[in-house]
Amino acid sequence: MDSSPIFLFLVDAVIALTAAEAIVLVALHRLTGRGPRPGAYLLNLVSGLCLMAALRCALGDSGGVPWIALWLLAAGASHAADMWRRWVNAASARPRP
Repeated sequence: MDSSPIFLFLVDAVIALTAAEAIVLVALHRLTGRGPRPGAYLLNLVSGLCLMAALRCALGDSGGVPWIALWLLAAGASHAADMWRRWVNAASARPRP
C-alpha cells in the first residue's frame, strides 16, 4: 500500500504522544504518589501501542505481513494479560459469603 506521508506522520505522532503520556504518568506517580498506579493501565497502553505499530507497518510497507502479524499478536497477548489481571483482581476483591 502506497500511503500518503501525512498518514505515516499522524500515526508516528500518536505513537510518540502515547509513549510520552506513559512516561509522564509513571513519573508523576513515582514522584507524588498520586494518580493511577502504572499497573492499572500499562498493559492496556502497550496493547494500544502494538496496534498502532501494526498500523504503521501496514501503512508504511515496512516489514510486511510477518511484522504486522507479530504486532497484532503482541497486542492480543497484552490485552489478554490485562483482562486476566483485571479478572483476578475483581475476583479477589469480591466479598465471600
